[in-house]
Amino acid sequence: LSEVMTEKELYSVYKGVYVPKLLHPTESLKYAEDFTFRSDDIIIVTYPKSGTTWMQEILPLVVSEGDFTVVQSVPNWDRVPWLEEHRAMVLNLENRPSPRMFATHFHYSMMPQSYFQNKPKVIYVMRNPKDVFTSSYHYYGMASYLVKPGTWDEFLTKFLDGKVMFGSWFDHVKGWLNAEAKDRILYMTYEEMIWDLKDSVSKISDFVGKSLSTELIEKIADHCTFKNMKQNKMSNYSLVPEEFMNQKKSEFLRKGICGDWKNYFTVAQAELFDFVYKDKMKDVNFKFMWDENNN
Repeated sequence: LSEVMTEKELYSVYKGVYVPKLLHPTESLKYAEDFTFRSDDIIIVTYPKSGTTWMQEILPLVVSEGDFTVVQSVPNWDRVPWLEEHRAMVLNLENRPSPRMFATHFHYSMMPQSYFQNKPKVIYVMRNPKDVFTSSYHYYGMASYLVKPGTWDEFLTKFLDGKVMFGSWFDHVKGWLNAEAKDRILYMTYEEMIWDLKDSVSKISDFVGKSLSTELIEKIADHCTFKNMKQNKMSNYSLVPEEFMNQKKSEFLRKGICGDWKNYFTVAQAELFDFVYKDKMKDVNFKFMWDENNN
């Protein structure tokens, strides 16, 4: 059935971007809009397929100072829930003790009023958009609530135009890079996490005000390698029924590497992507690891 379902059937338009109706019914978007943040909340913010699941594993281990039971017994969407997903409404988030941890794919401009008033902490994770695209292509092929990607070229056109779930990657990244109260935001890249996970865990613990021993930082980093997370049923989405996510088509945690786009893009496709990227990102001063290494 979903082979032929269109954007109109599967998505609603919320604040200018597509959101899958199955995950984000109207009442859960309303719930997110009315949500009251505390200033000591910590929100993982990402564009989809940029390392959210990974951060949902690392952050609770840092905040709990190395209590591994939660990441081994609670699914990631309950331990660090998405504010805008229907699950959030049944989790009694109002009653959770501080510091609460959340995830969101919202653009900066989509954040609820209370975010701007109470200024919770944000960890914003970015990833090379060519890898985001490659990962998305596989994800859209296996998730029944997303429009099938079609050919690589067809999906590339949609992606570069922002006609995909949560809109344009470029708008998302630029919006968050231009956010106010930058002292409350930790900017990270997927690439630096791959490159030096211990250093990333250490940055996160400093940011959330935890002083962890070198030994514990190593232990957390080791638990959170892609290979180990892939084995963790509470983190690899294997608990999701097949009619929603068919992991026989493509695993949710697929490869977890940098530069996988090179295995898929033609020279012409990469050139088109770079052309759009250079144009859209020309005013951005942030030093992205993937620009320097061109990986």
